[in-house]
Amino acid sequence: MAEHPGGGMWAEFAANPYAHPQIPYVAQAGCADGATDFPRRQLRARVEEFGARADGTADAAPAINRALREVGESGGGEVLLGPGTYRIDDVVQVGWSGTALRGAGSGRTTLYATRPLEEIVGGYGSRYGGDKSSWSWAGGLVWMCPAARYRELTGAIRERDWPFEGWTGNRRTDFEPLARVTTQSRQGSWSVRVDDPSSLRAGDRVLLQYADTPSHGLLRHMAGDVPGAAAYDWSDKTKLLSYLPYEWPVRIVSVDGDEIGLDRPLPLDTRSEWQPTFTTCVRPLTGSGVEGLTIATAAGEQGPHLRDRGWNGLAAQCTWDCWVDDVHAVDVDNGFLMVAAKATTFRRTRVAGRGCHHAYACREGSHDNLVTDFAVERRTTPAPPDAQLHGINVEGLSSYNVWAGGRMEMGTFDTHRGLPFACVRTDISCENDGRHGGDLTAGPLYGARFTHWNITVTNGRAGCVRIDEVAPRSATVAVSEVTEFAQTDTPDFAGPLDTRLQSYGAPGPAADVPADLYRAQRELLR
Repeated sequence: MAEHPGGGMWAEFAANPYAHPQIPYVAQAGCADGATDFPRRQLRARVEEFGARADGTADAAPAINRALREVGESGGGEVLLGPGTYRIDDVVQVGWSGTALRGAGSGRTTLYATRPLEEIVGGYGSRYGGDKSSWSWAGGLVWMCPAARYRELTGAIRERDWPFEGWTGNRRTDFEPLARVTTQSRQGSWSVRVDDPSSLRAGDRVLLQYADTPSHGLLRHMAGDVPGAAAYDWSDKTKLLSYLPYEWPVRIVSVDGDEIGLDRPLPLDTRSEWQPTFTTCVRPLTGSGVEGLTIATAAGEQGPHLRDRGWNGLAAQCTWDCWVDDVHAVDVDNGFLMVAAKATTFRRTRVAGRGCHHAYACREGSHDNLVTDFAVERRTTPAPPDAQLHGINVEGLSSYNVWAGGRMEMGTFDTHRGLPFACVRTDISCENDGRHGGDLTAGPLYGARFTHWNITVTNGRAGCVRIDEVAPRSATVAVSEVTEFAQTDTPDFAGPLDTRLQSYGAPGPAADVPADLYRAQRELLR
C-alpha cells in the first residue's frame, strides 16, 4: 500500500478513465447508461378496474397481476395504483418488458404483504445444500423478472430443486454460442474481433462468457493478477467455482467486418485461454419499472441468521435497463435484491422498520447497477441475539456496481466473498455496526479495482470500509479515520496488493477529491 498525499488519483483517472489500475470506470452504471429521467409509459390500466381495493380488506394481488399481465402482453404501458393500502397475499410479478407499476408515492400507496415467500412459493432450502433458507438472499414480494424465467424459477423451487439464478439458469450449456473472440483485447477496450460475425447485429443484447483454466488464470486476473493470487488455493472454493463461467451481459453497438463494437468497455482482458464467446441468454426484462410505493409486511421479529422466511421487499432478477424509484421497504427480511441484474437503477429507496438481514443485496453475476439516494434507517426494535445485519452487499462475481449518495444508520459495506470486483461505494455516511458474511467456499472477499470514495464513518469503526490492506488493486480515498473492532480480516492474497490510500481521515470533497466519484465520472465523460 502506498500513501499519496494530495496524490491526485482523480487526475490519474481523468487521464486514463477506462483502464485505471485501481479505480473502475462506472460512469454508465444504471438504467439507460445512468439516465436521470426514467421513461414515462402511457397509462394503460388502473388496478381498481381489475377489482383491487385500496382499503386493505381483500387480497389485491390477483387484480394487480392481471393488470400487469394484460398490459404487458399487449405491448406494455403503465399500471397505476391509487393512494391507499393494497393487501397482497401473493407475489406481485412485474414480468413484461416496457411495463411500469406506479403508485401515488411512497408515502401514499402501500402494498401490505400478509404471507412470506416460504408460504407463497415454498422451497425452504438452498442449492448449496444444508438447511439454510435461500430466501435469505433471493426473491421478492414484488419480483421483477421475465415471466417465463419467473415460472421456471418458482416451479423448480416448489419441487425443492433450487435453480441456478443467473443469466443462463440451470441449463447453462444450452444457450447458443454466437461468435468466438479471436484476438486479445485489453480490459477497457470498446471492441473485439470475432471468428464469425454473421449472427451478431447492432442492438443485440448478448452475454460475453469467459471460461476459467485448470490453473484458475481467470480468477487470478479478476483479483488483479497480484502475485499472491497465484499462490492462493482456488481448488476447494466450490461455491465460487459454481459461478463460472463469468457471464457479462453487453449490448452490441456496431458490426464492422469482424470487429464488434460494444456499448461499454471490456471488464476484463479477452485472453484466448479463457475462450471468450458471445452467447445467447435468458431474454431479460427491459424498460420496466416500479415506483412510488411502500412495501410493508406483517412480519414479526427478525428471524435467526440464514433462516429468513422471505418477507423480502423487491427483487430485480434478469432485469436490464430497468428502474426502481421512490420505493420503501418496511419490516422486511431483505430490502432490495439484485440477482443477475444488469444496468438497473434504484433511486430514492429506503429500508426501515424492525431490522433486516440484507438491506441491499447484489449477487449472482449482477453488473453495472446503480443504487443512489438511498437510506438504511435505524431499526425500530432491538436486534434478536441470533440475527445479523449486513447492510449493502455484493458478491458472486458481480462487477461495476455503484452505491452513491447514501445514508446508513446501521449496517456495513458487506462484501460477501464470491470475488466481486470493480465496484464503487461513494458519498455515503455509515454508522458501521454490521458484519460482513460469506461462506469460505465462496473464496476471496474482493477482486481488483474496488473503490471506497468519500465515506463518513459516524462511529469510527473500521470493518469493511478501509480496504487498502485487504482488497487487491483497490482505492480507499477520503474515508474517516477508523479503528478495528470485532471482525478483523486478513488479506486473502499474500504479498503486495498494489492498493492506494489517499486523504485518509479526511472525508468530504476537496480540490483533488470530488464528493461523488460516480457523478464526477459522468461529468468528466459526458
